[in-house]
Amino acid sequence: MEPTVTKGRVFLSGTVEKDYTWEHISPQHIIVFLYSGEMTLSYGKSTLTFVGGDTILVPKNQLIRVFKKPIDGQPFKAVSMLLREEELLDFYQDRTVLENLDENVAKQRPVNTHPLLKSFFQSLFSYFEMQDELPDKLASVKIKEALTIIDEVDKRVSSILGTFSEIGKIDLEKYMEEHFMYNLPLEKFAFLTGRSLTKFKSDFKKIFKTTPGKWLTEKRLDLAHYKLTAKKQKATEVYLSAGFENLSHFSFAFKKAFGYSPSNVTINQPSTGF
Repeated sequence: MEPTVTKGRVFLSGTVEKDYTWEHISPQHIIVFLYSGEMTLSYGKSTLTFVGGDTILVPKNQLIRVFKKPIDGQPFKAVSMLLREEELLDFYQDRTVLENLDENVAKQRPVNTHPLLKSFFQSLFSYFEMQDELPDKLASVKIKEALTIIDEVDKRVSSILGTFSEIGKIDLEKYMEEHFMYNLPLEKFAFLTGRSLTKFKSDFKKIFKTTPGKWLTEKRLDLAHYKLTAKKQKATEVYLSAGFENLSHFSFAFKKAFGYSPSNVTINQPSTGF
């Protein structure tokens, strides 16, 4: 498990001295500041990498893969803030909110680097030397202060934090083609595409002419085969990023589909051309 020191809604991701990865969907927006180390966020087929000194907005209800690792001899260490919708409603009620931001920019969830942000988050570090939990009232004050600074240094963030709406029905084919490599239950895919599970399965069958389970397995195996052949990666490097829960399940499914185990793949075998 990732070491975490919890201080109410403001918490420190403690010292991580080895690579750590997991898939994540947050019901709340999260602001993260990296003190040291490196964090990579993958949104479908898009990947963003952040290092010490960067401020990151992790949006709510977005399927992402998070990868943390130490770099340059420094462990991964970051502070995170969970943002409640009611405090965002209050904060943005009398502030300008940017709308119609270009989709590609919005997907990057950028927060401009600024000395004010770095100074603010550095000041929080001393709180994590306390033995008791940071009081929620104090956390609220610090979160509002962070929002104020962010709104001044990068107005683009308002298009995300200042927009309030439920997940609507989206393009199922496009979403699944971009996110099939995430190991999620069908109920989650249904929720993230704005559908009930029944409607998700019905729409999926109309679009892909097969069941979600069969389609997901085939797509993940094709991706894994491509990584093993074209990218020359090892099975232990491939199975998680291709959407399989564990190595043994991946090896069993791979051999059943291709007739040989992942360890027997050679560069002379044709890639699927993923």
